[in-house]
Amino acid sequence: MRILLVEDDKDLGPIVARALREENFAVDLVAGGIDAAHLGDTELYDAAVLDLGLPGLDGVSVLKAWREAGKAVPVLVLTARDGWSDKVAGFKAGADDYLVKPVRVEELVMRLRALVRRAAGHANARIDCGPLSFDSQTGQFELDGLPLKLTAFEWRVLSQLMLRRGAVVERLELLERVYEGDADVDSNSLEVIVGRLRKKIGAKIIETVRGRGYSLAYPA
Repeated sequence: MRILLVEDDKDLGPIVARALREENFAVDLVAGGIDAAHLGDTELYDAAVLDLGLPGLDGVSVLKAWREAGKAVPVLVLTARDGWSDKVAGFKAGADDYLVKPVRVEELVMRLRALVRRAAGHANARIDCGPLSFDSQTGQFELDGLPLKLTAFEWRVLSQLMLRRGAVVERLELLERVYEGDADVDSNSLEVIVGRLRKKIGAKIIETVRGRGYSLAYPA
């Protein structure tokens, strides 16, 4: 899962970004509203964490611009503004959730996972595919009831496939949702990750759709 984190606090931003990466998220961190508006328009994200008091362009204006452009990315507002009028303005602009600083990172992570899950059309946290299960609230994968140990990149790819189980996820989309914007990506990196996953969960669960991407389906 790839997150756009918009936070102008030079101390807090890197702390939150690091905490999200420790939970396997790919994170693009920006400090200004203009950069945030541009990235939200041009890049593919599973969710955005958006401060309101930003230099250049405030968070409400950024959010309004995204929604007016038809961007449906889930947005969690994370701000020090705790007034009722601020919350109303945030939700009217198109926020999906609102948290007031200071906040526990654990709560932020759980809320983000819930937003991403619901945006993918899943009401329940647990998603199953044959012997494979994914608790989208805790981020834990299991195979035949036993915890599955994955690298961050493996987790990102498999979570994308599980959230859209049975559908084809285009190769380019997977790449955009797995790597951060400044990453130097090898041309065959995705294939390497999928190959490692097949060794861990079984070769037939991840299907290659030639010329398009990958699909997760448990064979009968």
